[in-house]
Amino acid sequence: MEIVFLGTGSMQPTKQRNHSAILLSYKSENILMDCGEGTQRQMRIAGLKPARITRLLISHWHGDHVFGLPGLLSSMGADQPDSKLLIYGPAGSRKYIENMLNGFVCKDVIDFEIHEVKTGKIIDHPDFIVEAQALKHSSPCYGYAFIEKDKLKIDIAQARKFGLAGPILGQIQQGKDVEWKGKKIKAKDVTYIQKGKKVSYIADTMSCEGANALAKDADLLISEGTHLDELKEKTEKYMHLTVKQAALIASENNAKKLIVTHLSQRYKSPLETAEEARTYFPNSLVAEDFMKVTV
Repeated sequence: MEIVFLGTGSMQPTKQRNHSAILLSYKSENILMDCGEGTQRQMRIAGLKPARITRLLISHWHGDHVFGLPGLLSSMGADQPDSKLLIYGPAGSRKYIENMLNGFVCKDVIDFEIHEVKTGKIIDHPDFIVEAQALKHSSPCYGYAFIEKDKLKIDIAQARKFGLAGPILGQIQQGKDVEWKGKKIKAKDVTYIQKGKKVSYIADTMSCEGANALAKDADLLISEGTHLDELKEKTEKYMHLTVKQAALIASENNAKKLIVTHLSQRYKSPLETAEEARTYFPNSLVAEDFMKVTV
């Protein structure tokens, strides 16, 4: 699983930070989380093809998270007109997209399908699920958790003990008991469960139960942290998290790693924000545009 940060700024883009966009790649899936202005250009710079995006998760409809959408839909349609993009977002997403596309002469826009989400499981794929959690912001907003399904793996040492080899291992890995050299081999005796990874994205929000649920036991928590805690009053006025609050959410919910994103344009260097995050959650990083992380 690879995460590429395409945009890590907040309302105002800077020379170093574009508007919000994060790409999660897993097997044949390329899931884009938010689509701020300039996202498709960021993808080109990163060597990524917009046409390969399979799903788009929209947290909310503030401009810094969605202004890149019309251009992306047009480019994707021109590059790969026979595919379909699955779009997920809060109630009203269908109308917002319709209004966007009515604002210009649409040409070659990719075929898409819109799912307006509620809290809970929104995608159930054979290899993973995606859950949505309602956040607390000035417009309807959701965060998302990508959860890889647990896998049954062969215990090599046990398989050798029984002399198992060949195609029969495939049957055992499917959880099937087998007959081998006159003996019944139970799958549970030669397999173990490999727990799936959880990657969560907390978009614009104040501290809330939804944020805690997303952070719970996450292998990687990506969370907004717009300001340092010295500006907490201003941050809460606009219903955002401080870097300290993001770190505490990670710490209090047993997350393994935190990456802070959505930083205000006032911070020219990631060093001071990283220092605050690590004070409250040592395994923290501050996202930068084009940062790549493997989970």
